[in-house]
Formats: sequence, C-alpha cells, structure tokens
Amino acid sequence: MSVLPLPAPEAPTCTHPRHLAAARRAGAGWLRFERVDGASALVGAHAISPLQILSPRARGPSAWAVLASHGGGLVSGDDVAIDVAVGAGAVALVATQAETKVYRAGEAGGATSRLAARVAPGGVLAVLPEPVSPFAGARHEARARFDLDPGASAAAVDAVVAGRAARGERWAFLRHASRTEVRVGGRLVLSDALVLDPAHGEPLAARLGRFEALALAFAIGPAFEEGARALLAHVAAEPVDRGAAALVAASPLPGGALVRCAAASAEALARALRAALAFVGAALGDDPFARRF
Repeated sequence: MSVLPLPAPEAPTCTHPRHLAAARRAGAGWLRFERVDGASALVGAHAISPLQILSPRARGPSAWAVLASHGGGLVSGDDVAIDVAVGAGAVALVATQAETKVYRAGEAGGATSRLAARVAPGGVLAVLPEPVSPFAGARHEARARFDLDPGASAAAVDAVVAGRAARGERWAFLRHASRTEVRVGGRLVLSDALVLDPAHGEPLAARLGRFEALALAFAIGPAFEEGARALLAHVAAEPVDRGAAALVAASPLPGGALVRCAAASAEALARALRAALAFVGAALGDDPFARRF
C-alpha cells in the first residue's frame, strides 16, 4: 500500500440552495436538513444526473437521504459533488444505495467523488456509504470535508474494496485516492489521505496480501463522544489476532475516535464496521446498518 499526499482540497462550496441550484453542472447536488416542529427533516434536495437522491425517511428522529447513480456506477469523466448542510439540532444520515462501482477510465480520464458538509451547533450528521469498488483499469479520486461548529457531531466511513475479485480483477484498478478532512470551529482535527497506485512499487494485490477491503471511519462530537470512548477502550483491551477476518485499530481524536480496518472480504469489513460504530445508531434513533447487512 502506498500512502502519498494529495493536492490540497478546494474549500467546500456554499451550501445555500440558491447558489447551488445556479451551478447546474452534471453530477452536482445538495441536501439541507433542519429541525422542524420537534423533528429532523430533509427540507431541501437537488441533484443533477448522474447523481440521484432518494429519501426513505424525510422526517423523524433523524432524516435520511440515500445517494445513487444513474447507470449503476461512475464512468470515465464523471464528477459527482454533494453539499450537505445540517441545521442546529437536526439529525441526518447520508448513505448510498449500493457499492459505488467505478468503471474503466477512458479518454475522459477517471471519476471524482466529492462531499462537503457543514453541521451547525447541536446538529448530528452520519455519512455511511457502502464501499467504493473500482474495476480493472479504473481511476478514482474522492474528497470529503466536514466543517463542524462547536457542539456539532459527525461520523463517517470511507471504504474501498478490491473490485471484481471473482472475475480476477483483484486490486486491478489504475489508481484510487481519497482524502478526509474534519474541522471543528475552524480548527483542523483530522486530515487523512490514502493513495492506492500500482505505479508505486509492486502490484497492489501483492502488497495487500489477503486483504480485500480497507476502511477509515471517525466519530466526533458530543453525540458520539461516549461511544467513541468505549470503542477506544474495547479495542485497546482486545488481543491482536493477525489471522482474524478483520483487523481493527482505533486512535483518539479530540472528542471522538478514528478507526482503521483491513478485512479479508467486503462482508467481514461490513461486520467489523457495524460492530465498531454500533453506538452511532443511538444518536440517529435507529440502527443505520440493520437494513443493509
């Protein structure tokens, strides 16, 4: 595995719908969640193909939005960018309908996925997508930036799987790069960059050995602080079994925790993440993994 710095990400675009609707670019979208009459509500959404937004729960203890892609995945040249705004006291979940498939890069280049999120005081946002699955010959870059006001909370997962391993395409993509940044009150508390690129060293399949999936996750803020503290204690107390289906490591963040996971299969990764992030469901008022795994 090669870990290299990525270029500095652009500042997140304004999340006000008036500005976003004006930028009618393919793949652009926005979501706005607010606290309305004692419930969390998805009060606005906008998406331009290939991005599609579904809302299985627009109002309740938490409001949910599910991202999908017309055509079943990202093709060469796609640039999907979603802006998420969570108002004071609102609770929101953003997930994906399935794994994000990334198809072979063509003359238009690779595909890009971007997320910029702002969470107001007392707001809670969980971004729990399925893993990215780059196919053979794919190029993909993902960026996620979270700007939290003091008193806001966020949890997120960034995961990648080996691709169509059953077809012999195990870690056969040309490049996958991701960056996650979290700021609280304008202060940077997390900056993580991952590059998987066979051009640097031996083939990825050889470097990654038996592992078929990788993930980074974080939970930070008052809504998740107690659960994160319990997770850190649990991981520290567990003996390390290097032959386990999933290896999990956890590190403290200010008011939260950072989790890294390597798994021998996508299914093992899903089980490990569900166990590690079980406490996220309490803030959402429901188990966000129950209908998915």
